[in-house]
Amino acid sequence: MNYSRTGKCPFDAMNEECGVFGVYSPTKKDLGSMVFYGLYALQHRGQESAGIAVSSGDGIIYHKGMGLVPYAFSNFSLNNFPKSNVSIGHVRYSTTGSSNILNGQPLVFTGKRGKIALAHNGNIVNSDQLREELIKDGIIFQTNIDTEVIAALINKYSDKDLIEGVKMAAEKLIGAFTLLIMTKDVLIAVRDSYGIRPLCLGKLDDNIIVSSETCALDSVRAEFVRDMKPGEILVSDKNGTVSFYMEKKRESLCIFEHVYFARPDSIIDGCSVYDARQKSGRLLAKKYPVEADIVSGVPDSAVVAARSYAEESGIPYVEALTKNRYVGRTFIQPDQKSREKYVDVKMNALKFNVEGKRLVLLDDSIVRGTTSKKIVTMLKKAGAKEVHLRICSPIIKHPCYFGIDMQTHDELIGNNRTEKEIAEELGADSVRYMKIEDLKEACSSSDLGFCMACFDGKYPMPVDGKDKDKLRLK
Repeated sequence: MNYSRTGKCPFDAMNEECGVFGVYSPTKKDLGSMVFYGLYALQHRGQESAGIAVSSGDGIIYHKGMGLVPYAFSNFSLNNFPKSNVSIGHVRYSTTGSSNILNGQPLVFTGKRGKIALAHNGNIVNSDQLREELIKDGIIFQTNIDTEVIAALINKYSDKDLIEGVKMAAEKLIGAFTLLIMTKDVLIAVRDSYGIRPLCLGKLDDNIIVSSETCALDSVRAEFVRDMKPGEILVSDKNGTVSFYMEKKRESLCIFEHVYFARPDSIIDGCSVYDARQKSGRLLAKKYPVEADIVSGVPDSAVVAARSYAEESGIPYVEALTKNRYVGRTFIQPDQKSREKYVDVKMNALKFNVEGKRLVLLDDSIVRGTTSKKIVTMLKKAGAKEVHLRICSPIIKHPCYFGIDMQTHDELIGNNRTEKEIAEELGADSVRYMKIEDLKEACSSSDLGFCMACFDGKYPMPVDGKDKDKLRLK
């Protein structure tokens, strides 16, 4: 559904994604509440809207609302959901489609196979082309999100069998996607053939659970079974659970899942997010030392790396910034103006800790530079003598078309700038970035290869060259 998301400082980061969580149970249970708590654990992946769909036996009952999970359901009792065999949920960050409840998910529709609910994380690069083709076939669209295009394709190809319709639709899609699809008695989960976005399988008693991250399995006390494989279509129903596979492509897990998007307590495709961030901090300390008095990290996603940088360098870790926990992620605000507006209310410098100090400040990434510049200015106004930025990822030089809302070269501060030029632009005393090979080393325990196109321009699949810099948020 999206173009784009993540836990870091507010306005500079990337925006990506969404989160999906689904459950199948062979016996009817209170699945709505389980999905609710699963979405709570995935809140970092989307804060614009949330929704849950539950089978009612002969149909689907659903509720969607704007804002964080508890706000989205503040006027809706989970007791309204019946005991059920299947339920799916979604938290949204809009990368395609405007921010309103009409574009919230799950998307529920009536098609050739009856009532169906669909939830999507990722971005479909060829959605405009597919939409035009479907309109010519007489399809009418109510939203401007690519999820509705996926729904229309599934329905188009489901004349005889829903699973075949899902498979045929998925093979038409170019881009990144994980999908959860439900009918009144079936749960279908899909991970694209490149494995760009994460999706894992869990189990709680006789319940089959599918989630964007393992942290959500932990939140409902489910056992992690395995990560879904790239190109896998998993079907759970009264006959059990079975998998089908699409044509295998180049493994291309988005490496920003480890850098920024995922919660540190998640394990994605065999690689601990926490461990990868720890290793990043140590590598930065070894490769780019600096004489300083204190080390700190931008909350929250850079704190783990900052602590390991401090341990490796022998420079004490001291908190330089405090974060307002009641303000949502800034990177995932729907537009740049909103991101900038939230910076001052989300972060503040701890003057007593930084005054007169030479500071090494770690951050996970720098996309546009807006937030980083504000933070450097904030710290120097608080009396920091020097601010040296150490970034836990390489310079972002290229747009992303697979679910992160950085889709033009012009918006990237790292486009055609050196580290020295970036430091001057941000007002920092120095800026050093991780090298690609070092980031690979930090994430070397991953079972999959990575997409790092935003660093090296090597996209895992063809993208329409003439439109590359025209792909903007709608």
